Amino acid sequence: MTDKTPTRAEARAAQIATIKKVSRSLIASHGVSGLSLREVAREMGVVSSALYRYFATRDDLLTALIFDAYNDLGASVERADRRAASESPAERLRIAARAVRRWAKRHPHEYSLIYGTPVPNYVAPVTTIEAATRVPRVLSGILSDAQEVRPFAPRSRPRHDVDQFLEVAALQEVLVDVPRAMYVKALMSWNMIFGFLSFELYGHYVGSVRNAPILFEEVLDVLVDLLELEPAP
Repeated sequence: MTDKTPTRAEARAAQIATIKKVSRSLIASHGVSGLSLREVAREMGVVSSALYRYFATRDDLLTALIFDAYNDLGASVERADRRAASESPAERLRIAARAVRRWAKRHPHEYSLIYGTPVPNYVAPVTTIEAATRVPRVLSGILSDAQEVRPFAPRSRPRHDVDQFLEVAALQEVLVDVPRAMYVKALMSWNMIFGFLSFELYGHYVGSVRNAPILFEEVLDVLVDLLELEPAP
């Protein structure tokens, strides 16, 4: 019995997967700034021109890697939130945030690719926006569901109208059914989550934090209070 010969589409998909795998390995070893089609080809033992039929430029390859990272993270958090559907909004927030941290700890180089230092002379295309907003949309869903259970009566409001300092039209597409008075707190909530992870992954807590997992749980309690997901004491 002979193995089935892969179709052209299957062979192309397999080669793209190999290119991405080698690229991730190079990023882990040398950083994203050192990524090039020439280096990937050298690692694969082929001439660089052989990769052009899959990725015309380094930026095209980088975009594909960024797209994959955002989608993998987003899918992980969405799965966690679906499993937590019967939990309170406060607990759903904690579960979603823990899923973000688990993914970041398991994929530090992919995390750095999407939340680390910007790559010089690279601008991600608008096609990555939908993937990039998957995690914020989970947060938006939690806030929206919380609003249905107990309408927000914000304990504090922005001193200025949000139209003066936020791109409200863009945020409305992500923060669906979330009151405008909560926009600043919603933005700060995912800033706190990803800011914590950046400090943890890049060693900025060395010398000041003894137990990062416990600190993270404390931060989540602060977030629950910030977002008013539980009644004020």
